[in-house]
Amino acid sequence: MANDSINYTTAHATKIQNPRLRILNKLKNGEYPLLTFMALPSVRMAQIVALTGVDGIIIDCEHGNIGDDAMHNAVAAISALGVSPIIRIRGPAHDIIKRALDTGAHGIMVPQINTAEEARQVVASCKFPPQGVRGQGSAFPAIAHGLSTPEYMKSANETILTMVQIETRSGVENVDDIAAVPGVDLVFVGPNDLAQAVLGYVPARGDEADFNDAIDKIIAAGRAHGKWVGRMVNDGALAKEAKKRYDMVAMTGDTKAIQNWYMAELRIARS
Repeated sequence: MANDSINYTTAHATKIQNPRLRILNKLKNGEYPLLTFMALPSVRMAQIVALTGVDGIIIDCEHGNIGDDAMHNAVAAISALGVSPIIRIRGPAHDIIKRALDTGAHGIMVPQINTAEEARQVVASCKFPPQGVRGQGSAFPAIAHGLSTPEYMKSANETILTMVQIETRSGVENVDDIAAVPGVDLVFVGPNDLAQAVLGYVPARGDEADFNDAIDKIIAAGRAHGKWVGRMVNDGALAKEAKKRYDMVAMTGDTKAIQNWYMAELRIARS
């Protein structure tokens, strides 16, 4: 388990400069990176989305149709085009985190974090010793960072982004302690699961006091502990609005984008 008493440099304070790390660099410069989710297992989809102008792509291994091979291929394709690949893993298990980071991902997003202890275990799995317990044995992660393996080993603990999702009642109740954990770089609002947990339905309308209070608490915890805060939104207008309160947003994903375009155009064609 990570030791909170170990003093080490995190992504917020790192002085390491790597132009490949697009999301990290934008966050540190206050430039509001824009991301999207990818759920389809295709190198070509990864390339197409990466060339749209997004700063990062969250490869969705929690809910998407993406296995190990597709995860590795997507990271390679995305990073080669100067965009940051982030992997949303399916849960906070050590072996899953190790496998995701060995692709060369620039960061991971971990769903449904409920306690500070869970957050500490995630951080420990993300960090090489002495700060954590991550093992080394793959040549792949350095490639996506544009580094040699020795260079990657020196920089990874300071530059890989560890993002935790707050989307349960327990997560909201414990969010101050979660955000305080050293090595947690960003707290991310999962609005749909949060709405289901707090309201009992999805999506939230946006005017529910309990839902808005939960979001306010998540943002306040991130700010209080000097952590970046992000969330998912459905479109560009909402992303623009969210800039007032968040450091980063992810706009919908590949499956919805495809569906939405066809539905809108078919309505016009049939009108």
